[in-house]
Order: sequence, then C-alpha cells, then structure tokens
Amino acid sequence: MTSTIKVMLTGKDGQLGKALIERIPAYINVISLGRQQLDLSNQEACRKAVMEHRPDWVLNAGAYTAVDRAESEPDLAMAVNAGAPEAFAQALNEVGGQLLQVSTDFVFNGSQGHPYKPDQAVDPISVYGATKAEGERLVKNTLPITKYSILRTSWVYGPVGSNFCLTMLRLHRQKSAQNEALKVVADQIGCPTSTLNLANACWSVIKHEASGMYHFCDAGAASWYDFAIAIGDAGVAAGIIDQSANVVPITSSEYPTPAKRPGYSLLECTSTKNALGIDSNHWRKELSIVMAQIPK
Repeated sequence: MTSTIKVMLTGKDGQLGKALIERIPAYINVISLGRQQLDLSNQEACRKAVMEHRPDWVLNAGAYTAVDRAESEPDLAMAVNAGAPEAFAQALNEVGGQLLQVSTDFVFNGSQGHPYKPDQAVDPISVYGATKAEGERLVKNTLPITKYSILRTSWVYGPVGSNFCLTMLRLHRQKSAQNEALKVVADQIGCPTSTLNLANACWSVIKHEASGMYHFCDAGAASWYDFAIAIGDAGVAAGIIDQSANVVPITSSEYPTPAKRPGYSLLECTSTKNALGIDSNHWRKELSIVMAQIPK
C-alpha cells in the first residue's frame, strides 16, 4: 500500500473506536470523531462532516448499543443506527468514497440453530436489532455494492468501556466477597469477540478495499454462562480479581429483560476470513489477551 488512505472514524471514544485508534496502520490518516465532534442522531451533521472532510472511507464504529434502553428510546436508536449511516452513504454518493458500517448478530432472530451466513435474510426481534438492520438496508439502497462494506460482529468486549467482561469482573469480585452465587443466562449462544481482533478486521476491510456483506467474530462458541465462568478464571489468572464467584446457569425466562435476545446467533465467518486473508483465535485465547490489558 503506497498511498495514504483518509478515513473518517466515528465513535472514537467507544470501546471499538479506542481499539481502532490504537491499531491504525501506517498508511491510514484518521479523522477521529466522538460525540463532542459529531452527533450521530443528526443526519444533517453527519452529511456535513463527510462534505467537509471528504474521506476515502467513513468507518462508522459509532452506534446506539444500549440494547434494553433502545426499547424505550426507539426514535433515538433509529436516528443513530439507521439515520447516520444513511446520511454518510448519501454524502459519499456525492463526493466519492466508501463506507464501512459495523453491524451486529442481533439482526437475526436466533432460531435456526446453525451459524448465520452473510447473505441470509435478517429478522430482528428487538428495537436495537431492527435499527441496525434498517441501517444496513439504507446503506445497501443508497450506495452501489462496490462502495460499501457491512461488517457484522457479535458479543463485543474489550479492556475499556462498558461491556459484559468488565461487568462480570466486577460481579465476580462482589459476589465472591459476599459468598453469593452469580447467576448468568445459559440458553443464549454466540461468540465473544474482542475489540482488538475486531479492529484489525475493520482495517483489513479498508486495506483490501472490500465491499459487500461480511461476518467477523472470534472462533468457537459460548453461552453467556460459559463466558462468565471463563472471565472469572482468566481474571484470577491475570491477578485482576482474587477469587471468582460460583457461577450458576439460569434460563432467559429467569432473567427477563426489556429486549429479546437471539437464542443462537453464531456468525459464519469463513468467507470473510478467506476474502480478507485473516484468521481469528479461539475466544478463550483472546480473552487472556484482553485481560492482560485491563488495569489491575
């Protein structure tokens, strides 16, 4: 890669945004935008940002990701998760450039019982999933396929931000000190994906000027219960917590939430890994790598 690629990155202060910034390739010139610089719920502001910066790529890593809160804030979730990518796509149609839209396994209903392929029809069962699916649809309807990439991922976590891993570490510490059980849902299956690996995948999409639909997550499968146990073990091994709590499996019906979650949302990633020339470690190995970066 000889020439510099100008990338406008959204969501710079989020867990994925921070991982992306830490891993910027030498040939990438990044314009990093967070909430203070760009309101993703404002379509006109999103359009103007593209017109002003005229990037080769927009990497839209910003999103409304509060799955349960989205049920009571559907308009805001739709504005951020669908309105923003549509505005970016419309502006890029005018000035040139490509769009990398980060999406989610929650666009699927989770009922089929085997990994979802990138070209399968979506059927979201929550407001969050519906807004992300609408964002995908608007991007595909606005830009030619050679000008967009949609990268779906799952169960994202990292050493910073707000995520299941950091929450579980806190609860392991708290519950073990109180000699209480930590109850975690065991009937939802997916794959944890570290922001470190996901960031590398995003940069690979841009490096290869890839277009179309892609899936990327770490290797393997887990329930939230499996993930919680592994987090406790890895946290102790890394010296982050002194002791892990006793984790007890429960059903989704025993832990009701405002938003429904897919029961099975594994993503088929083979075609993506072949197209981009990348691979991924098992999620347990990636968990150890993430743990090493969490402050003790």
